[in-house]
Amino acid sequence: MAGEPTEPRSGLTYRDAGVDIDAGNLLVERIKPLVKATRRPGADADIGGFGGVFDPRAAGFKDPVLVAANDGVGTKLRVAIEAGIHDTVGIDLVAMSVNDLVVQGAEPLFFLDYFATGRLSVDTATAVVAGIAEGCRIAGCALIGGETAEMPGMYADGDYDLAGFAVGAAERGTLLPRRDVGPGDVLLGLAASGVHSNGYSLVRRIVEREGLSYTDPAPFAPETSLGAALLTPTRIYVKPLLAALKATDGIKALAHITGGGFVDNVPRVLPAGVSVRMDLSAVPVLPVFKWLAAAGGVPAAEMVRTFNCGIGMVVVVEASTADAAIAALTEAGEAVVRLGTLEADAEGPRTLFSGELAL
Repeated sequence: MAGEPTEPRSGLTYRDAGVDIDAGNLLVERIKPLVKATRRPGADADIGGFGGVFDPRAAGFKDPVLVAANDGVGTKLRVAIEAGIHDTVGIDLVAMSVNDLVVQGAEPLFFLDYFATGRLSVDTATAVVAGIAEGCRIAGCALIGGETAEMPGMYADGDYDLAGFAVGAAERGTLLPRRDVGPGDVLLGLAASGVHSNGYSLVRRIVEREGLSYTDPAPFAPETSLGAALLTPTRIYVKPLLAALKATDGIKALAHITGGGFVDNVPRVLPAGVSVRMDLSAVPVLPVFKWLAAAGGVPAAEMVRTFNCGIGMVVVVEASTADAAIAALTEAGEAVVRLGTLEADAEGPRTLFSGELAL
């Protein structure tokens, strides 16, 4: 009735609104040993401060030029979420940034991550960060910080997103590509581990059209599930490339084959008036790409612009040092193929193709 006292509303908390500060603190405690395992000269502080600190001089640099890169994992995350496999996408996150650093001749020094979700699952986030730490270990860089954002209403239950930020350094005057890239240089290719982290919107569309579940056996690798096969992490080429750069002075340029494939990425390291003539028959096409092309009816021209097709990194070398570069890369554990040569082209830079993909 009018005039009667009303019961006071109960007070709301941040937890009532969907944000659990205690879960965030628990996550920090769980990942501390993972982060500690990535320490390297120049990075000695524990996580938990307001920023990460790195000392380039302690890392051995005398006159460093800093190089920075950032990236995400794209819709490969949707495969991870639907397959319930979270411990590899962190490797992808690191790979996408550190591979972009090393192509400029820089050594990755440190990495920071951003993990955003609607409701924080400590177990899922710990698995993701474990992958990030493993990626940093492979790349030789330190995980010096990050951010976890719990944002109810922004993400559906169980969804999350990732971003990564890497900083590297090179001694002044050693950055790639070199200015003497030109006609006659040789193009080498380094093997990919799988689809890496590009083209997953198309991959997922093909999986859906085929009526497959990520728990089904992979049509191209029936000994494992489709989800696990598609989540094979992006190769990190940092240590082999740094070793080859030290072992030979003939490496002039590097190109990370990501979105845009061979068509868009190789020309990025070529000067005006120079193009690459690439022999597609030399590409060691992986079974996953043969399946994607067949199941999706994807034309070869679309394959080379969407996927790496089996080559995740290309190396431009002086012809006279090609054998030495191949030897150095092979010694560092890389599977190397000759893909073509650079040639004068008034319409360049562009990628010109000969031969056919073995789809």
